[in-house]
Formats: sequence, C-alpha cells, structure tokens
Amino acid sequence: MADFQLIETREDLDSLAQELLGEKLLAFDTEADSFYHYFDKTCLVQVATRKQIYLVDPLALGGPKELSPLAPIFASPDIRKIFHAAEYDLFVLKRDCGFEFANLFDTMISAQILGYPSVGLAGIAERHFGVKLPKEQQRSDWSARPLSAKQLSYAASDVLYLIELSALLKKELHAVKRRRWAQEEFEALCGRKWPEREFDKLGYLRIKGARKLGPKSLSILRELYFLRDKRARELDRPAFKVLGNRTLLEIAEKQPRKQADLGGITGITDLIQRRMGRELMAAVRAGKKTEHGPIPKLPNSGRSKRLDRQGERRLTELKRWRAEKSTELKIDPGVLCPNAALEAIAWRDPKSKTDLQDVPELKGWFVREFGVEVAKVNREAAPSTKET
Repeated sequence: MADFQLIETREDLDSLAQELLGEKLLAFDTEADSFYHYFDKTCLVQVATRKQIYLVDPLALGGPKELSPLAPIFASPDIRKIFHAAEYDLFVLKRDCGFEFANLFDTMISAQILGYPSVGLAGIAERHFGVKLPKEQQRSDWSARPLSAKQLSYAASDVLYLIELSALLKKELHAVKRRRWAQEEFEALCGRKWPEREFDKLGYLRIKGARKLGPKSLSILRELYFLRDKRARELDRPAFKVLGNRTLLEIAEKQPRKQADLGGITGITDLIQRRMGRELMAAVRAGKKTEHGPIPKLPNSGRSKRLDRQGERRLTELKRWRAEKSTELKIDPGVLCPNAALEAIAWRDPKSKTDLQDVPELKGWFVREFGVEVAKVNREAAPSTKET
C-alpha cells in the first residue's frame, strides 16, 4: 500500500503548492464522478513527488474552484507534469478550475507511440515493475464522503509509479527516435480547448436500432429521450441510470396505450412505474401526435465528404501503405494515422509533401516523417489516362 498525505484544508493546500513549485518532476491523476452524476466534477487530485504522495480533496476544500493554488504548478514550463491518459484529466481541470498546462508528459501516449500491445497503466506497470495495480475501485463514487481506505489506496497507486515510468519511456522514445513525436502530441494536448458540454438533441438517433423504427415510433423515441434527459438533470444522475437505451427503444416500438402496459417492458420496474409512469405515457402520446420527418445526417457520423471512385482507390492504397508501415514500425495503425486522417489525404489528393502541410487532420510529426512517402503512394494510386 502506498503511503500518502491527505490534503483537506486551504492552509495545507497553500503549503503544498509552495513545496511543489520547487520540484522538477510531478505525477498527477484525477478522480471524477461522471458515473454517478449528470453534472460531474473533479473529486480528487493525486500528486506524487519522488518522495511523497498527496491526495488533494477539492470537495473538503469547498469545491474544485478551491484548487486554484495549483494553477502556477500546472502552468509552469519548468515543472514536468506526468499523467497517464491525460486527456480527461486536462479536460476536467480546465473545465472546473480554468487551469492552463505546460510541459506535459503522458505515459499512455508514449506507450502508444512505442507500439506497446497494452497501454493501460496496470499493464505497463506490470510489464516494467512486476506489480499488479488495484482495479476494484475504478467505478467508485468519488463524490461520496468519507472516502474509504481502499479508495484512497487505489488513488495513491495511480501515481506511485508514474515518475519512474516516465523516465523509462523517455529513454525508449529516444532509442527509436520518436521523442519528438511524443512531444508534439503533449504540446497539442496542452493547447487543446474543449467546447462547453451541450445536450445532443439528435442523440436519440444514435441509439442502436433507432433508424429501423417507423416515423411514429421514432417520434415517440425522441420524446422519451428528451424526457430522460430532463429527469436526469433534475436528479443529477447519468441518463443511463434513469432509463437505458433498450428500454426507450422498446417503449417506442410497442407504443403502449395505457400505463399498465409499461410493466412488460424491459427495465421498467414498479418503482419506475410509480415515479415516471405518467410522464412516460405523456411522452408516448406526444410522440404519436406527430410523425418523424426525414432522418437528418448526424455530425461526425462517417466521412464529411464522399470520395469518388479515384478517391476510393487512393484510400485503398493509403491503407495498404499504413498497414505495411505500422508493421515495420511496430505501432498500431490508428496511432500512426487514424482513418479520418487517411480519408482527408485521399480527399485532398496531394502530389507532394507540401500539399499535406495544411491538412488539419494530420499531425506535424506524421507529415514531417512520412509526407514524401504518402504523397508518392497517392500519386501512384491515380488511374492511368487509358482507364475508363
């Protein structure tokens, strides 16, 4: 079990922040409560130096905004902040606290670039240190207080090995000359901005099976989807914990005529009948009054631009090149160049490396390292003038 110090007062946090400003390497992690609340928040921040682990409790301090003494540490270019899978951590810390970040090192991104078969922290820790990190608290309610001894120990273990691990991964990245690739990924993550979370009004169309419904049933599904979100906000619970997608779909399909008919539907308990039965039937009736119009195209649901026959040919050749190159480099194809990026290349139809410079889907290191090869593959994939 990792030793740790719990930080629950502003005085202790101020003192810790001053101490951390003198460090060159720090490991961080966060715990949030999105599995238990509609309005999720940062519930714990784990910090590790080479000698000590600290667990900072923002809820005991009065809320995530009270973490402000840590702002200079995250923003300092002189202190390297080590995370594993930093994307969500940075998202919640930027959203809840307004922090800015500099000098990041992400052990998961490093492992991906190195071609590790398993990039989870538990797998990497076992590979390098022969230890088995605890997993049983991954779905804990981190907003509940007091935190249990098991929760605290689990939280501390998430940062216990990160500093040492980062040193090992940094050496491996240098050995295969991919340190700059990783650095560019880290810098992009530091500068990333996330839009405000908005309710997806077309989210009901993403429910598996929704597009097979008739216009009336689809209209009912839409009303049920809106009702579920309204209730989830009121209860501050994740929508899936109010009613599951399968339940919504089954109600829409069966179009019950009276509240008693809800009893035979999967996921509708007696408790839900009592608490939501009337509202569910009102949603069904509202949906029946109108038929759903043409199904709109969902954003981010496939290619933004349709490729013609020649474009498809280029894409096929680019995928073949990626498969060979990823095997050669021992790196996952999706890490080397995601499908969306390949499709953007095929659409742009570059004739030279320069033509790839302003393709937003492409990473700088990819263009620098492989731009000439990719442009050559694209040119050679073009049909001859004799083809019809």
